[in-house]
Amino acid sequence: MDITVYNAYSKYLKEKFGEKVYKLPISLPLTCPNRDGKLSTGGCIYCGEEGGSFENLPSTYSVKEQIEKNKAYISKRYNAKKFISYFQSFTNTYMPLEDFKSYIEEAIVEDVVGISVSTRPDCINDEYLKYLSNVREKYNLEITIELGLQTANYHTLRKINRGHTLAEFIDAVIRNKSYEIRTCAHLILNLPWDNMYDVIENAKILSALNIEEIKLHALYVVEGTKLGKMYKEGKIDLISKKEYIERVITFLEYLDEDVVVQRIIGRAPEKDTLFVNWNESWWKIRDEIVAEMERRNTKQGVKCNYLNGKALDF
Repeated sequence: MDITVYNAYSKYLKEKFGEKVYKLPISLPLTCPNRDGKLSTGGCIYCGEEGGSFENLPSTYSVKEQIEKNKAYISKRYNAKKFISYFQSFTNTYMPLEDFKSYIEEAIVEDVVGISVSTRPDCINDEYLKYLSNVREKYNLEITIELGLQTANYHTLRKINRGHTLAEFIDAVIRNKSYEIRTCAHLILNLPWDNMYDVIENAKILSALNIEEIKLHALYVVEGTKLGKMYKEGKIDLISKKEYIERVITFLEYLDEDVVVQRIIGRAPEKDTLFVNWNESWWKIRDEIVAEMERRNTKQGVKCNYLNGKALDF
C-alpha cells in the first residue's frame, strides 16, 4: 500500500537502504523489573506471559538459530535481502552489560543493516548506550531503541502499573540522542483513562523531544491479566473503532511531519484474548484510517504549529 498521508516506516527504510528491509524478531530468556520484584511483581496490567510478543520463536533457541530460521522464512516469502535484528520481548537491556554485549554480537550477521532493541525507559544508561554507539560505528549499523511509553499521562501510567513516569522516558530519549541512537516510542492510544487531550499531548511531547520514530498500538485485553479481570467485571470502558480512528488521525496531525511512523495499529493475538482490534484485521483498520485521512485531505504534521515560541507569531 502506497501511503502518503504519513511518514511510513517502509518508505523510510527503502529510501535509506535502497530496498525493502525486514525485521528478524528475537526472543531472549528475560523478565522485567516490573515483574521480578525490583519494582513490582504484577507487571503492567495489560501484559500477558509473552511480554509483548506472541509470534516469536521460543527463547530456548539461540539468537543465531532464531535469526537463521526467521531469515530463511522471510527471504523465501518476500525475496528479502536486508534485515534488522529486532530484540522484541520483555526488557532487552535488563541484564548485565557483558550478557547484553554477547547477545548483540550474535545478532550481527550478513545482510543485517540495523539492530533494534525494545526496552523500558528506566532500563537505559550510558554504559549500554556507549557500547551500542561503538557497534554502530564499527559495523555501520543503524541502532534504534524502542521505548515503551504507552502514554504521557502520568496518572494513567500509575493506573496501568508501568513502574516509571514521563521523566524517565524524557531522560532516556535525551541520552539516546547524545549517542546518536534513534528512539522509537510505543504508544497505546485507547487506554481507558486517556482522552483526546492526552492524545494531542502525546504528539506534542514526542515532537518537542524530536523523536525519530513512533509505533502506535490499540489496547488488547488478555485473559489472566489484571486488565482482563477489570474488563470482565465491567470496570473499564473501551472506545469504539470510530473513536480510535479519530484519535490516530488527530495524533498524526499534531505529530511533526519528520517523525517516522512504524505502525498506526498493531497485530494482536486471538488466543486467550478478550478484546482485540474490534474483531477486525489490523490492516483493514489501517486502511480505513488512511482512507479517512485522504477523504479529509489531511496528513501528518498539519497541526504541528506549537513549537519554537508559537506566541511570538506577531
